[in-house]
Amino acid sequence: MSHLVPTSHLAAVDPILAGLIAQEEERQAQTAKLIPSENYASAAVLEASGSVLTNKYSEGYPHKRYYEGQQFVDPIEELAINRAKALFGADHANVQPYSGSPANLAMYCALIPRDSDNKRILGLGLPAGGHLTHGWKVSMTSRFFDFAHYGVDPQSHRFNFDAILAQAREFKPALIIAGATAYPRTIDFAKFAEIAEEVGALLVADMAHIAGLVAGGAHPSPVPYAAAVATTTHKTLRGPRGGMLLCKSQYAQAIDKAVFPGLQGGPHNHTTAGLAVALHEANTEDFRRYAHQVVANAQMLAEVLQSEGLQVITGGTDNHLVLFNTMPLGATGKQAAKAMDLAGLEANFNSIPFDTQPPMNPSGVRVGTPALTSRGCSLDDMRHIGNWIARSIRAREDGDALARIRSEVGDLMAIRPAPGVPLR
Repeated sequence: MSHLVPTSHLAAVDPILAGLIAQEEERQAQTAKLIPSENYASAAVLEASGSVLTNKYSEGYPHKRYYEGQQFVDPIEELAINRAKALFGADHANVQPYSGSPANLAMYCALIPRDSDNKRILGLGLPAGGHLTHGWKVSMTSRFFDFAHYGVDPQSHRFNFDAILAQAREFKPALIIAGATAYPRTIDFAKFAEIAEEVGALLVADMAHIAGLVAGGAHPSPVPYAAAVATTTHKTLRGPRGGMLLCKSQYAQAIDKAVFPGLQGGPHNHTTAGLAVALHEANTEDFRRYAHQVVANAQMLAEVLQSEGLQVITGGTDNHLVLFNTMPLGATGKQAAKAMDLAGLEANFNSIPFDTQPPMNPSGVRVGTPALTSRGCSLDDMRHIGNWIARSIRAREDGDALARIRSEVGDLMAIRPAPGVPLR
């Protein structure tokens, strides 16, 4: 029986949905969120995101709209834009992308003209930790542009810049993408910029995973080096689910036109408001301490997992995520992730570099610390989390043992309440 009471209006109109949301609130409160792309938005972000702004259409940009009644929407969007520029030191910001995937596509479209003879883009391959929208064959991005993919070193599983440079010289791309979804080390944007300059390409960055770390000074920023930077607004930034583009001033008009009217219609004003709140929250000393604690917690987690016999890819982490091979404990990544979920440890199975297992049943699991750090989890807490992960993988066929771990996880989560997930 849930101890959470659904919101009164929703419960009256749609009790079935209200009940499901209440159960999800309870699940989030009681389990450890270890998916590195997830986090908790604050109550203030949730309040702005759930406001009457959802009722308003605002095609266009501030003071250049196609609908009337923008007296308060315009200053809200300008607030988000100015806060983004100030936080990241960018010349220009577009806060309208619906999420990270359309933001990436808009960035490519803006920087490679339709009539260009060179539509080649070089990005990190999916098996090495890149993203679908970096031109992987199942993504629509691969239909419009000609992609090639760099990887990681077979031994270290880190970027080999000599190999990337050699590939760039041969491929001669118009754009080079620096960014990843499953790369646990610092991305050297300055080095990527040197390679781009040498081959006559523009550098673009996808900092969706690390935007909050960049904002908090816990990871180098791509903004000084890249023509444009795409990001989501949730993940480490702790905002609403949306996207954002930052760019140098000479690309501002092209970026804006690519977003609207190129790929989108009216912006989601309620999301813009939530983003404005999140950017305000991120420009504080508390958030900067948070960003550095995310990294410290991830490093502790990696250390514990390694000591438990799991193979940590690259031997550790510099950021918010840990990618590890579960096969040393006799489990595939999918088996491990399913067992962890039963134990109250929410993660995702993930391919590791040069994986011999298929993508839907790979050798690895990807975990991260943004959400647990938002709950106030400490280094000591991460030691417990790491031990529980290993125990759950070893006990993957023992339902009673997994239930005991889940109870222990729940006890820790009870004293580390999740922001924005109220006990009503």
